[in-house]
Amino acid sequence: MSSLSRELVFLILQFLDEEKFKETVHKLEQESGFFFNMKHFEDQVQAGEWDEVERYLCGFTKVEDNRYSMKIFFEIRKQKYLEALDRQDRAKAVEILVKDLKVFASFNEELFKEITQLLTLENFRQNEQLSKYGDTKSARNIMLLELKKLIEANPLFRDKLTFPPFKTSRLRTLINQSLNWQHQLCKNPRPNPDIKTLFTDHTCTPNNGARAPPPTNSPLVGPIPKAGAFPPIGAHSPFQPVVSPSASTIAGWMSSTNASLPHAAVAAGPPGLVQPPNAAAFLKHPRTPTSAPGMDYQSADSEHLMKRMRTGQSDEVSFSGATHPPNIYSQDDLPKTVVRTLNQGSNVMSMDFHPQQQTFLLVGTNVGDIGIWEVGSRERLTHRAFKVWDISACSMPLQTSLMKDASISVNRCVWGPDGAILGVAFSKHIVQIYTYNPTGELRQHLEIDAHIGGVNDIAFSHPNKQLCIITCGDDKTIKVWDAVSGRRQYIFEGHEAPVYSVCPHHKEAIQFIFSTAIDGKIKAWLYDCMGSRVDYDAPGLWCTTMAYSADGTRLFSCGTSKDGDSHLVEWNESEGAIKRTYSGFRKRSLGVVQFDTTRNRFLAAGDEFLIKFWDMDNPNILTTTDADTGLPASPRLRFNKEGSLLAVTTNDNGIKILANADGQRLIRMLENRTFEGSRGPSEPMNTKPLIVNTLAASTNISAPMAVTLDRSDRILPPVSLGNLASMDSNRTADVKPKVDDIRSWKLADIVDSSQLKALRLPDPLASSKVVRLIYTNSGLALLALASNAVHKLWKWQRTDRNPSAKSTASVVPQLWQPSSGTLMTNDTSETNPAEESAACIALSKNDSYVMSASGGKVSLFNMMTFKVMTTFMPPPPAATYLAFHPQDNNIIAIGMEDSSIQIYNVRIDEVKTKLKGHQKRITGLAFSQAMNVLVSSGADAHLCVWSIDGWEKKKSRVIQVPPGRAVAPMAGETKVQFHNDQTHLLVVHESQIAMYDSKLECLRSWTPRDALSAPISSAIYSCDGLLIYAGFCDGAVGVFDADSLRLRCRIAPSAYIPAPVASNSTVYPLVIAAHPSEANQIALGMSDGAVHVVEPSDADSKWGASPPDNGGLDPLAGRISVILKIIAVGLVSAQSRLCSGKDFLLWYCHYGRKLRAKSGRVVF
Repeated sequence: MSSLSRELVFLILQFLDEEKFKETVHKLEQESGFFFNMKHFEDQVQAGEWDEVERYLCGFTKVEDNRYSMKIFFEIRKQKYLEALDRQDRAKAVEILVKDLKVFASFNEELFKEITQLLTLENFRQNEQLSKYGDTKSARNIMLLELKKLIEANPLFRDKLTFPPFKTSRLRTLINQSLNWQHQLCKNPRPNPDIKTLFTDHTCTPNNGARAPPPTNSPLVGPIPKAGAFPPIGAHSPFQPVVSPSASTIAGWMSSTNASLPHAAVAAGPPGLVQPPNAAAFLKHPRTPTSAPGMDYQSADSEHLMKRMRTGQSDEVSFSGATHPPNIYSQDDLPKTVVRTLNQGSNVMSMDFHPQQQTFLLVGTNVGDIGIWEVGSRERLTHRAFKVWDISACSMPLQTSLMKDASISVNRCVWGPDGAILGVAFSKHIVQIYTYNPTGELRQHLEIDAHIGGVNDIAFSHPNKQLCIITCGDDKTIKVWDAVSGRRQYIFEGHEAPVYSVCPHHKEAIQFIFSTAIDGKIKAWLYDCMGSRVDYDAPGLWCTTMAYSADGTRLFSCGTSKDGDSHLVEWNESEGAIKRTYSGFRKRSLGVVQFDTTRNRFLAAGDEFLIKFWDMDNPNILTTTDADTGLPASPRLRFNKEGSLLAVTTNDNGIKILANADGQRLIRMLENRTFEGSRGPSEPMNTKPLIVNTLAASTNISAPMAVTLDRSDRILPPVSLGNLASMDSNRTADVKPKVDDIRSWKLADIVDSSQLKALRLPDPLASSKVVRLIYTNSGLALLALASNAVHKLWKWQRTDRNPSAKSTASVVPQLWQPSSGTLMTNDTSETNPAEESAACIALSKNDSYVMSASGGKVSLFNMMTFKVMTTFMPPPPAATYLAFHPQDNNIIAIGMEDSSIQIYNVRIDEVKTKLKGHQKRITGLAFSQAMNVLVSSGADAHLCVWSIDGWEKKKSRVIQVPPGRAVAPMAGETKVQFHNDQTHLLVVHESQIAMYDSKLECLRSWTPRDALSAPISSAIYSCDGLLIYAGFCDGAVGVFDADSLRLRCRIAPSAYIPAPVASNSTVYPLVIAAHPSEANQIALGMSDGAVHVVEPSDADSKWGASPPDNGGLDPLAGRISVILKIIAVGLVSAQSRLCSGKDFLLWYCHYGRKLRAKSGRVVF
């Protein structure tokens, strides 16, 4: 409800109260929830009208809203229960206990039991805590004091306990002023008008006399049945005899703008918003050309605009009357052909194409990471996992939020106008701004603690020729920030619900922002502090986004209601009314429908597992596509600037790229340029050639292209579709097939220390084996737990060589201890030595505390002082694995030695429930917030899935027996870890590493063989989820592609272990830790107590290369696929040159002879 509507409710409340409609007053208070009448509440409590008390309260809060509300309802129901007992009405007491008080049992079961036991007492005052209970009246008064304190402290009652101060009979006064104004507008005003109704506008009956002046001292309304005549109009300033635009239009809302401006540099509003024939527009994310220059704010423009607004001159430029060019497009111009499929690995939340690099796609996911894809080559150019850059600079609410739950999602990621900057809005408080330079490097620029709660949208704008960042959030505000310094410039307040989206735009020289909130309100703001210029309702009254056509002349919005009804509309900017409603949505959409515009002609929206297209001038669906199936119910989608490509999300955490003919030509041209760039000398070269006006980087011909995290040599210059034809026609170089990929690829085998960077961390007491090893969440330190129950912490210091203090194999860290010299040592069991006990460890999300056990009690340590904060869960049984609940840091899942899992609440020191489903000790626990489950693994080689909601077991199965192994009951320590997508599960056993889906079906597995034949000791995902690191009992380390489980690289023990130690075959990595933000850095905890940090060499930014995927074909089939590849490339070449069949046959025989001569085996 708008602020004016809210004020109208207060006026009605005042009127009803003055007219003595008491019951109606309190009913309206309750139904509107705007004003909590404490006096009425007190009267009802003291009268014991408990049903009315709760009914009135429910207009403002519910039992489960927060702890204050729960306490309020509990006190009321407890008093009602005690009064029934005091009257010896046991039946009523039992009814209250069962119907009203039992709801609190789930929150405090002991208290509920104690209340129940009162039924067994002759007099409940025999209970010690109730011994001072007096009579009913005094008990109600005492309770009332407590209730008032709780209500005043409850944030839901904030601003609802005080009635707004305004003069009495205010509604009557406003009506009188309105009648006075209507009378002045009469053509023949009579000196003593007779007002007989308020249902229609007042007009005077015409007469033949001269026009009389309007009355000044007489009321326009005579007595009415109830007391309180309207005050005389002389008491109020009469309206001037001018016609104002209708307040029902956006123009009407805007015309009430105050003419006085705080400074001349800020205009009053966009012309379309401030004058009768024209109004501006509103919707999410600007679709205006991103290359548009910043608007210059001249004071003359502002003054001229204000004059036009005040005088209502008719020389306005009408934006709504702009004619649109006829439809010169066809359905073939829509991108509907799937040309690329990208595997992001996590649920994609937001996408945006680069404004100049037409094939560069920025992606943000539900786990907080961002990436940049070059969709032509399917290459991920850059990836950044989420981390807070400077936690010390964050507000306490943000630190508290991260401490309670470290999970975070990208809500929106967007490129700046020229593509040199990008912004990311997260689901908790902050936005991060990166700069993106021509070499492809992402650099941290700004981190802003922008809003309390989620930051729901982010956009860029150019007010006053200055690039600014615009954000909106759950705290109901819109904020504008300087994009250089991060300083806040404006804050816009006025929404009454979380702000869902922003859409900055400009008309002529006036810039403004539209915002939408989840209550369906649309507001418009100028870059000043004078409040909203528009207050309008969006269709659906819930989540709505807005967008302009590419030329900025047409405005559209798309929204979905809470009931699932979706609305795609075009707005009439002159009237603030809906001009056109587009049909074709599912009756009940299964999610919030997303949409985009392209080419000033088409609209696209994701709905009903389809992409639906409309012509802007036709309300009926133009066409649909399912993108070869695999889309979610409401897929997210995004066009590139020229409309030739369309990115759409898939239900398996991927992205599909659809193209029209121009887009396919663009992709094909990039492929050919990439292919040509990959041709080089016959001998492999380790140096990367410089890029000189090419479309793709040159690559080593002997190594296939691999997905990388950062590739500065992969940046493409802007490509325009208008240049494609000339590019194709000028391409004269031979197109030769790359036929050696499969045959020439070799496994990267790292056997020497010169082939990588390895560092053994300093430790004078490295004697006990390392059984647990983890990086801190910041990635600045490494924590190890040895088998003797002692923790060790290494911290990297800030130096000239390492200014960021990040963990690295190039700089030796410090083995850190507090000044007290205290060792962080676990409690141990007297009956079971620590060396023989299963150890476990878990780190809090803010790196402040570590929870750990080594066969004894579970200890909670302060990471700064190493002091024990508390201990709990004494054995037997001993804890064997620890995992924090993803939504509540106070809840811990503890795997036990007796095969049970205990769900423990640290705050109240209570075991909530105990799960039983394994036969041997628990060896692994992993939560999935996306699936709302806990997966456990045990030494019995079983996997169990438990629902987080009720903790019931959903599924159980034994891990798959590897091929060639005797079919016997599997046993042995089994570990589990969820992928970043929270649906795929890595299962690690000495006999295999395997990938399971959400139904515990084994998708693929790998067993030790060939160069890696020893049993597996440990395995873990890289931070980006693209790699799996596995340690082996012979000291080797394998690096695998996470998707295919194909081996990329083998690291021999001789590469990172000193020669004297390496000769000892008993030394091997017991545990592997993956760095939280550096995907190619790992740490190895060894059986001899050493810890090694290992990274690729400076010459190689990654581990090995992806092996070619021949789908598991045998060598013969591989050779056939090579032949097919030759034919396919030859066809492309023949087509591009328009060569004859004879030319192609000669080409085929030529390359066939070359291949036959090289391989000596392939025969055509």
